Amino acid sequence: MPTTDFGDPRHVSLLVEQIRKKAVGPWTIMEVCGGQTHAILRYGIDQLLPDSLRIVHGPGCPVCVTPMESIDRAIQIASSPGVVFCTFGDMLRVPGSRGDLMQARSNGADIRIIQTPLEAYRIALEESSRGAEFDRKSGRQVVLFAIGFETTAPATAMAIRLAKQSQLDCFSALVCHVLVPPALEAIFSDPLHGIDGLLAAGHVCTIAGYRPYESIAQRHSIPIAITGFEPVDLLRGILAVIEQLQAGRSKFSAVNSYEHIAGIDGNIHAQSLVDEVFEISDQSWRGMGSLPRSGLKLRKSYASFDANHRFEFESVVPREPSICRAADVLRGKIRPIECPEFGKRCNPSNPIGAPMVSNEGACAAYYIYQSLAVRKTQTLEI
Repeated sequence: MPTTDFGDPRHVSLLVEQIRKKAVGPWTIMEVCGGQTHAILRYGIDQLLPDSLRIVHGPGCPVCVTPMESIDRAIQIASSPGVVFCTFGDMLRVPGSRGDLMQARSNGADIRIIQTPLEAYRIALEESSRGAEFDRKSGRQVVLFAIGFETTAPATAMAIRLAKQSQLDCFSALVCHVLVPPALEAIFSDPLHGIDGLLAAGHVCTIAGYRPYESIAQRHSIPIAITGFEPVDLLRGILAVIEQLQAGRSKFSAVNSYEHIAGIDGNIHAQSLVDEVFEISDQSWRGMGSLPRSGLKLRKSYASFDANHRFEFESVVPREPSICRAADVLRGKIRPIECPEFGKRCNPSNPIGAPMVSNEGACAAYYIYQSLAVRKTQTLEI
């Protein structure tokens, strides 16, 4: 693709015009990236598309798919004496069975917000340099809440490998990393999934490559476009999906509309690092249950850094609120505005489901940007 301004209004207009001409639907296109969800709504791309196109949002927010039992474990670890618990900021208000990490922090837990897993490693180095000796019962420990997709797993792997090389016994990780393709397999295996096309997350494919998406496209007869986060990126991806649908092919494929960044094989060095530290395992997803081979766990050679082995946990049976339809949002069954509690009992100040909490959550995106759209319309009417 030639160099371009990925927000150029002229380029956007040309792409929208092509989409409107070719979108003979009705078709439903799913994206599986919280960043794409927010970009689509922030830039008003959904409002530029013809009525024959419906955009829904899959399990693309790592915070939203982290299971309640992992939140419960995180709260118990963070609340343990002598623990420094390191987490991304948008995990603080994700509801568990008995509260959230924000409440644990208010109750005195030493919970620190980090931007990268390597910050947790550096905090552990500082603790170690102060001369504090590690003791599983009374010593000060630094625990990383390791969540996210293929994009964040390499940094977690690097932090854990460095901890092993440094013999940093005061460091451990509560690993909750998940993989996108198995979740898509679960969604598309439902004969009533209702999805006609897919936008795959470009940053995930930049790390992991997109060969698995080729297999998914062919196996489930779903056209896929790998795409990015700017208006031109997203519209190129949507157009690539529509062109396959319009052609009525018997076999669909994964088209790389993010070719300036992502390659079919991804980042081999990052994959090698992840493979050294982790192995694939079954994983529980919020709203989707346990999915086979959809997560990562530490290999035996790194098992001593597994926080699950260092702490005792109270058994809590997680129960999602019955009124919450986050599971349907994550599967693309409904859009957030189609949930009866959206913007009422469930809002950013009082989130019932995880998608209303995270900066990448679909419900939060609809709440923020649809409210802005309404206010803009009211201003214009005045």
